[in-house]
Amino acid sequence: MTRAPAIWEYFFEAFNRKQFPDLFNPLWMAALTLLILQIVLYNIRTRQVHRHAPLAALQEWLLWTGLITFSLVITMAIFSWYFVFILLTLVIGVGTYVWIRFVRFPPIIEAYNAQLRRARFFSQQRYRHPEATIRSRRRRR
Repeated sequence: MTRAPAIWEYFFEAFNRKQFPDLFNPLWMAALTLLILQIVLYNIRTRQVHRHAPLAALQEWLLWTGLITFSLVITMAIFSWYFVFILLTLVIGVGTYVWIRFVRFPPIIEAYNAQLRRARFFSQQRYRHPEATIRSRRRRR
């Protein structure tokens, strides 16, 4: 009777179709799909927010994080790296992705929104009275 190997023994196996038959194809296909989706999402969102620098910067940070993480996973799958490296790449990449979206940029975006609100308020104050947009005529003597 043979014993099933401990889970940590899989960490130092080469990640290929033979060693990980249930995980290999779904993982590299998901990485490729997410990589393509990240590029498409970046192109769409940057066109929508091109006038707002912090939002465009957020999209760029997310693009580079996704591009690096998912392309590394695909490369590691092609060259049969140990599974521990693929797992570490995914954990660090997804962790960085979450940190960018929920920790790094919310204060920056909040400050930018406050700046936009102030600018909108002062422009409304300027044109609050109906006569503010009408030029006054000079009286002739």
